[in-house]
Amino acid sequence: MGTPVKCLVWDLDDTLWRGVVLEGDRAEPVPEAVRTLRELDERGILHATASRGDHATAVAHLERLGLKDLFTVVEVGWGAKSGAVRRVAELLNLGLDSFAFIDNDPVERAEVVAALPQVRAYAAEDAGKLPGLTEFQPVTRTAESAQRRRLYQVEAGRRAAEEAHDGTAPEFLASLGLTMTIRRATAGDLARAHELTVRTHQLNTTGLTFDERELGRLAESPDHEVLVAELTDRFGPYGVIGLALTESDPANTTIKLLLTSCRVASRGAGAALIEQVVRRSLAAGRRPRAEFVPTEVNRIMLVTLRFSGFEVEHDAGDRLLLAHRGEPVSRSGHIRVLAETH
Repeated sequence: MGTPVKCLVWDLDDTLWRGVVLEGDRAEPVPEAVRTLRELDERGILHATASRGDHATAVAHLERLGLKDLFTVVEVGWGAKSGAVRRVAELLNLGLDSFAFIDNDPVERAEVVAALPQVRAYAAEDAGKLPGLTEFQPVTRTAESAQRRRLYQVEAGRRAAEEAHDGTAPEFLASLGLTMTIRRATAGDLARAHELTVRTHQLNTTGLTFDERELGRLAESPDHEVLVAELTDRFGPYGVIGLALTESDPANTTIKLLLTSCRVASRGAGAALIEQVVRRSLAAGRRPRAEFVPTEVNRIMLVTLRFSGFEVEHDAGDRLLLAHRGEPVSRSGHIRVLAETH
């Protein structure tokens, strides 16, 4: 299976509803499209729009139909729809290969695919079939899945507050009151931990994936530790946004996998989680090390490791082994960390 769809971008006129709003049509919603909209939302798949027309008119009609709240981003205008899809991806901080686009017009679908070949495109008449397609089947459903849209909508409020903030970016981060709780994974965390391993690509050190059974076995192993990280701020919770899997021997603690959700890319969560793993390793008298597998999108995690005190010890070309210099490097002063001790 290819990358699962994380966001479905909708055309509106003659796709989500029948008719053209600006032409005075009643524009009643297509029942099959609405069922798909709601079903995918429950699975944790986000929705956005990339439609032609007047933005205020389209938003008013979405509100009239009671559908506005189901959309994380609403892009309506007169430019190329590929540009709208790209802006949605940037706002949500998701890779284009996790996007799908649905439109009644084959020319519009062709334009999007030509400009953004990573994006999958579907005809409006197939809207009712989408929930049955493999790419729209999440690997697991978690508490975060059902709340994902709301988490992204709260994040939009954070972005608006940041844009209105009269000060520097570090000052805004300090104003958020960020608190990260880091603890050992329990049985109730395994589904979300598994989901993170298959959904998170950019902020990911090795790209390894583990199912719930494997994670449960590793969590119980005396030679391994599985940590999860939760984040909150003055706007509310982000949910479980981080995972660290380490393997220990008498001399070393090696990070086999460390990742954080793309939703917290600008919050410094990765550095805070790495810092805590380093402190736990040093407290146990072991040297912190980290494996890193480079991909097309995860270089930011290598940069984070380097700024956190790790240096390349061995370069095998397709895999790096890094070792820590020995003193924790604090890069997360704006995050209050509550960490479960051994």
